Amino acid sequence: MKSLSVLSIILLAFFLTACNNTPKEPWQDLFNGEDLSGWTQKNGEALYEVEDNVIIGKTVLNTPNSFLCTDKTYGDFILEFDVIVDNSLNSGVQIRSESYAEYRDSRVHGYQVEIDPSDRAWSGGIYDEARRGWLYALDLNEEGVGALKQDEWNSFRVECIGTSIKTWINGVAIANLYDEMTAEGFIALQVHSVGDNPEREGITVKWKNIRIITEDVEQYATESEAPEFSRLVNSLTESEIADGWKLLFDGVSTDAWRKAYAEEFPEKGWIVEEGTLTVLPSDGAESQNGGDIVTINEYENFDLQLEFKITEGANSGIKYYVTEAENNGGSAIGPEYQILDDNSHPDAVLGSHEGSRTLSSLYDLIKPSEKKRFYGVGVWNSARIVSENAHVEHYLNGIKVVEFDRGSEAFRTLVSESKYKDWDNFGEAEAGHILLQDHGNEVSFRSIKIKEL
Repeated sequence: MKSLSVLSIILLAFFLTACNNTPKEPWQDLFNGEDLSGWTQKNGEALYEVEDNVIIGKTVLNTPNSFLCTDKTYGDFILEFDVIVDNSLNSGVQIRSESYAEYRDSRVHGYQVEIDPSDRAWSGGIYDEARRGWLYALDLNEEGVGALKQDEWNSFRVECIGTSIKTWINGVAIANLYDEMTAEGFIALQVHSVGDNPEREGITVKWKNIRIITEDVEQYATESEAPEFSRLVNSLTESEIADGWKLLFDGVSTDAWRKAYAEEFPEKGWIVEEGTLTVLPSDGAESQNGGDIVTINEYENFDLQLEFKITEGANSGIKYYVTEAENNGGSAIGPEYQILDDNSHPDAVLGSHEGSRTLSSLYDLIKPSEKKRFYGVGVWNSARIVSENAHVEHYLNGIKVVEFDRGSEAFRTLVSESKYKDWDNFGEAEAGHILLQDHGNEVSFRSIKIKEL
């Protein structure tokens, strides 16, 4: 018994020593619980006040979005806060955000952690306020939808380390984004504008327990189970490489591509410049300048992601399951993710079905969802095509806009009503090339990557 007691004492001493050696998280309070010291309001005139250790934001009529901003800026950090929001009010917390006179008259802009109690339930997603729109919508992580509890306090965790931005709500992993546009900025609490409806005045969103870690941040980082989505330019993250992703364009080489119906890359009509692959304008003629380019390899099940930038009035497309068997005189044949300036190109109002030739549609077959968000002409937008076991999905800027099943009765009916009705087994090849279209307009591509599924 004595020897057992001595052993127990030794084990207890070891345990206590180990506990004492566990690093304590160096939290700093961003809110003192008493007043708004260290914070400054920008843009709108919503009411911010402090009551019982809580910051309360209240809507005010006829004012734009309001932001209560930290006076300090933060680069790498871990942020935690609790929030409760009225079910009728959208809100968010800005991170790495900015405001200066040269940008839209001091408009607050930057990454926003969404607070969304609506039926859409995209809380925890990453929205780029007053800049690019959705960067990580919850179409990318459907398991995270609904993590926010209505009419209750909710605990958020945000980790910004380098180009990585991750979020959690009540312990549920939500966003897992890589983006490199802004490395540092202030944190801000948003009260969304509500227009001029008197019934919308005085709606509240409340925050408490706002705290941050800024020292040795990586030591306290958390692994995320949320699907990763990277917007890094012409590069892969370590986890993407480990997961089997490959670059089809790294900003320099065109070795993964050749001209359609040929063996070499086009001698004219396409250029690589400043990390961008661009098809040059030629009066809107289809495949009459450099011609379409296709991947050297063929793909069966895949996840394809890229960024594109269009000029005003431009038309192009991303085709897949291209076999070149038809030996067509114009563009090679295959299902197409349409790239188009909907506002300026006449194709937007044409097609076998209304909207079936607009941006991100399955060209001439299926119009995109009304949820689609286009950042605009002259800026980078992201396209994604996922095809697995005959099921295909189109995404535009992280939002799913089209889905269908190749070879299904519904698909074949659509084909029979389209310009492809005379092509045997259109879109049903077991495998095929990826194609970037030369439609005679200037369109640029970058960050082209693929994962075989």
